[in-house]
Amino acid sequence: MTTSAPPLPSQRLAGRRLALAIAALAAGGFAIGTTEFTIMGLLEEMRADLGIDYAQGGHVISAYALGVVIGAPILATIGAKKPQRAVAIALMLVIALANLSSFFAAGFGWMLASRFLSGLPHGAYFGVAAVIAATLADPARRGRAISMVMLGLSIANVVGVPFATWLGQQFGWRSMFLLVGLIGGVTVVLIRIFVPDVPVRPGASIRAELSVLRRPQLWLTLLIGIVGFGGFFAVYSFISPIMTEVAGLDVSLLPLVVALYGVGMVVGNILGGRLADRSVMGSIYGVMGTITVVLLMFPLAATTPWSACLFVFLVGASGSTLIPPLQARLLDVSPGAPSLASSMNHSALNTANALGAAVGGAVITAGWGFTSPALVGAGLAVLGLGVALLSGRLDRGAVQDSR
Repeated sequence: MTTSAPPLPSQRLAGRRLALAIAALAAGGFAIGTTEFTIMGLLEEMRADLGIDYAQGGHVISAYALGVVIGAPILATIGAKKPQRAVAIALMLVIALANLSSFFAAGFGWMLASRFLSGLPHGAYFGVAAVIAATLADPARRGRAISMVMLGLSIANVVGVPFATWLGQQFGWRSMFLLVGLIGGVTVVLIRIFVPDVPVRPGASIRAELSVLRRPQLWLTLLIGIVGFGGFFAVYSFISPIMTEVAGLDVSLLPLVVALYGVGMVVGNILGGRLADRSVMGSIYGVMGTITVVLLMFPLAATTPWSACLFVFLVGASGSTLIPPLQARLLDVSPGAPSLASSMNHSALNTANALGAAVGGAVITAGWGFTSPALVGAGLAVLGLGVALLSGRLDRGAVQDSR
């Protein structure tokens, strides 16, 4: 099995210095998570102010996801020959400025363009931040370092999104973008102060980054995320009707349900980092199996409020546990080109978002019921496990051939 080159001892940090560096990088994830998900809760306010219909409102949300899918590989490749801290700062500046542009957007076209621009740095930022964290941490704690960077995104779902939604409802929906712009600016300062200047990798180039696209293991790992995580999004996309129509929960309690989902994501993210440090592929196998079981049981649990809330937490936790091992796996299968491979994980996850929502919506429209996306998601998780087993088998075959 291929592995990413270990960091030089002089590049590693420990204790308080490492914690501050990772916290600075995680602040960027908090800003990204807040701007990505809050707009869904302020959709009605945005529509009324801009004078657009529901379809156009959906296009505004989709524009961000499209920006993520397109921007991740392109920006990561362009930044391959640049110092990684400088790249992270530049990407966060784009995020801050794009959100300020959304704050001033005077019409649908301007807003659409601003949201697309906001999404462009998303995947590249997380990819670069993960590479920096893995470089600065001791190799034995690499998975935990990566998971702590990703923790900013999870915490955003618990704290940032509810607060920004409340802020938008009290002071106008545009105030959310002003908040994210401010967080982005603060993050730039934090990265500049606490994240050391990691030198450019020897031999780093656009050509070297693009060479990773020829590796089958890269595409298999991305496919694990697309298919396996699609089940997570199949449920998350329709959590509102599931909890109100099936579990019988009052609509006023939905913010608490979303927060519970976010808490599960925080717990899963931390757990995923620890599991990845023990065994990257072993954790992927175990998590995919767990996701399958949780989604299979979800339709039964969704019939009562208390069990539905428990499984909302479990779905959030099991799904997010998969992210740190996948990020570590991408670093392992792309020596010499970590930035592109790492950033493409977020293109894969946004593709999973679209896949899960589309498949879940299709089975509900077909009359299979609001809990049917969970069963479809379980099938996707099984397929993702199959891809993971194939990837692991190819690793073992390569080891045997080298003997």
